[in-house]
Amino acid sequence: MRHPILVSLCVAGAFALSACDKSTGNDVDRAFQDINVVDETNLNDVMLTASDPNEAVAYFQRAVGEKPDRIDLLRGLGKSLVRAKRNTEAVATWTKVSDHKEATDEDRVDLADALIRNNEWERADTMLDAIPPTHETFKRYRLEAMIADSNQDWKKSDSFYETAVGLTTQPASVMNNWGYSKLTRGDFAGAERLFTDAVRQDPALFTAKNNLVLARGAQRNYSLPVLPVSQSERAQLLYTLGLSAIKQGDTAIGEGLLRDAIETHPQHFEDAVRSLRALETNVAS
Repeated sequence: MRHPILVSLCVAGAFALSACDKSTGNDVDRAFQDINVVDETNLNDVMLTASDPNEAVAYFQRAVGEKPDRIDLLRGLGKSLVRAKRNTEAVATWTKVSDHKEATDEDRVDLADALIRNNEWERADTMLDAIPPTHETFKRYRLEAMIADSNQDWKKSDSFYETAVGLTTQPASVMNNWGYSKLTRGDFAGAERLFTDAVRQDPALFTAKNNLVLARGAQRNYSLPVLPVSQSERAQLLYTLGLSAIKQGDTAIGEGLLRDAIETHPQHFEDAVRSLRALETNVAS
């Protein structure tokens, strides 16, 4: 009488073991999927920050081809295209991102950024206008300031730049942009102050140093300010100052600054030599 029961128990045990094996297999599969997601996320981050931009573009294009609905992969492709300066493609990709069901206001800001890089200022302005004013970020206000500059709406420009500076812990680049805005509208003293602040915030930002010299030259101040510069950078700044002096009609001062630039540069300074020769030719004729 015990045999049928024993057989039943064995059969039940076999089914139980089979179910356990299947459950264990599913758990292992899920575990590997989790690991793969972590690895993929890390790889995505690496591709965005450390790799060659065009390699990153190729990587994310493959990934999007395999998983076209993944908004994180589309974002990675958009950012990589911007880094690679492939602006037309970046606009197309960020448009797809902004149309995605999971899109955020920050995605629309990134689309506006791509549009500006592609010289589509009106579309960028329209895109930013469609974003709620409650979305207050550094990038949004920096772009708003640039658009205000393009429209020569200086009151708005100053307001947006001021807000952007207050929303970042690294304001040097936006101070440099603000200073250039002041420079183009003829406020040379205001530009000089902003470029000085930018260099103070980021002593390695050579663009701000060069712009600072331009602002001083526009005021006929041809002395170099005290700046942290290498020998070649100092030569470049003297060259910029010399050209500024010549442009303003102070030819003798400009000639002296060009000679100083040539002597200061640790190597042959072809641009300065060429400019000096051209100046000497014009003076002689």
